[in-house]
This record gives sequence, structure tokens and C-alpha cells, in this order.
Amino acid sequence: MLSPLQKANFYLNMFGFFKVPFIWLSRPKILRLDEQAVEIKIPLKRRTKNHLNSMYFGVLAVGADVAGGFMAMSKAQKRGEKISLAFKAVEGQFLKRPESDVHFVCHDGELIDEMLDETIATGERVNRAVKITAICPELHGNEAMAEFMLTLSLKRL
Repeated sequence: MLSPLQKANFYLNMFGFFKVPFIWLSRPKILRLDEQAVEIKIPLKRRTKNHLNSMYFGVLAVGADVAGGFMAMSKAQKRGEKISLAFKAVEGQFLKRPESDVHFVCHDGELIDEMLDETIATGERVNRAVKITAICPELHGNEAMAEFMLTLSLKRL
């Protein structure tokens, strides 16, 4: 039988393949998924790097998208709710060149729970900024390579 993390990775791969092919092409892998945090890894390979041999900024945006969105999708699914999820705004700070596999970490589980509670109770769209930090643990430990603020928009269907 598959572990919850294996199921989540399978779901992410199928979602990417059938709904958002660029996610599938980036090959994200969920390393951690719990009530408070999610950690996604995207490998630095030929299709994810730029001419400077660092991760292409579009792939960094994909990683931030997956880290911010997957936790919300997972929490809604656990509650048995159908939720419309989108990102309305993005702000990115690129601090260093990520020259190895990049991990995208989001610790906003509590904020996402509050957003879900509000949209389920009111039926209205709820918008809040979630923070995603990109790190390269192999080369730089927990030092941020990039930081993203994504405005997550949730609405109960």
C-alpha cells in the first residue's frame, strides 16, 4: 500500500501530466507534507536550467506555485470540500543563483486552514499572501536563494 507521501506525489504527477504539463516537465517531488508545512524539490537538470547553469526563473515560479497550491489542495481534499484555487499575484525576490536541486518550503499551513474555514463558512472568495522560500540545501544549507509571496485565492464551489 502507498504511504500518504507516495499518494501525494502520484496525485501531483497526474495533475501535472493531465492539467498543467509544465509542472510535470519540471518533475517536482514532495518531500514533506504535514498540517503546518510542505517541502517540494525540483531537480536541476537540463530542462530546468538556464544558460548560466542555475535554475531558470520560470521553473522557480513553478516550484513556488506547487508549494503554495498543493498544501491548499491537500487540505481541502482532506476536508472533503471542492475548492477553486488560483494565484492572483506574485512577488519574487531572487537573492542568489540556485546552482543545485532547489527545495521550496512553505510554512503557512495555519493560514491556509483559516482561509479554508472562511471560504467554507461564507462561500466568498478569500485572498491572502503565502510565503515560499527556495533553498539549495546541498550547497547552501537553509540560506534562501529566492523568496516568493503568492496571493492565494480560494473559493468554495
